[in-house]
Amino acid sequence: MSSNPFIDLGFEREEAVTLHIRAQLAASLEHYIGRKGWSQTDAARSLKVPQPTVSKVMNGNVEKLSIEFLIKLMVRAGLPVGITGGRAVRTRRPGHPRPRAPL
Repeated sequence: MSSNPFIDLGFEREEAVTLHIRAQLAASLEHYIGRKGWSQTDAARSLKVPQPTVSKVMNGNVEKLSIEFLIKLMVRAGLPVGITGGRAVRTRRPGHPRPRAPL
């Protein structure tokens, strides 16, 4: 099993990564709204979006919401947003010392 359930479900890697990011952003927003004890109307007012948009986030119907839009909602909520990319970090195998930087 991978750390991305969409890969495990058979989606192409590019689409799986996009779906996973969108789902993670929506889950963070859903958790935040629940922690605040907000109704969907309260959340819509605070995030400056229509209530049906909050309903989509709360019910996981975010396939038509862009990642950029979800990031904007995270920023409006004051939640941290981070993006990492590049090469995967590899762990050292036992018995293989870390390479030393030249002096």
